[in-house]
Amino acid sequence: MMGRVFGALLLADPPELSAEDLASRLQASRSSISQSTRMLVQAGLIERRRRRGERRDYFRVKPGAWDTMVRQRVQALRTLRKVAERGLEIMATGSPESRRDLEEMRDYFEFWEHELLPLFFEKLEERQMAKGEP
Repeated sequence: MMGRVFGALLLADPPELSAEDLASRLQASRSSISQSTRMLVQAGLIERRRRRGERRDYFRVKPGAWDTMVRQRVQALRTLRKVAERGLEIMATGSPESRRDLEEMRDYFEFWEHELLPLFFEKLEERQMAKGEP
């Protein structure tokens, strides 16, 4: 349901929809819309807004949502690397065979963190600068 709500907001014109609008468009219950929007707001992908003089909440895709999503995934990669490192500490006296999978996991996520992600963010910044974006 979260994907459906996010998709509806990506396609919305005007770009803001109320919970009632979302429930109607998606033929979904208000409770599922409420739960999905709450989770998407917490994830930093959408934002809740109020229009002056109205009591109803409206939702829209949060500017910079993609950056938020990628940075959350980067943090998850770091966490996985740290889990592998901790496992290797615990298994410090283990055989090479017993440590192999954890070493592979650590090396894999370390490569992402130290080689691929810096290049990704560098290229993204270059592209944004070329387009005149902040």
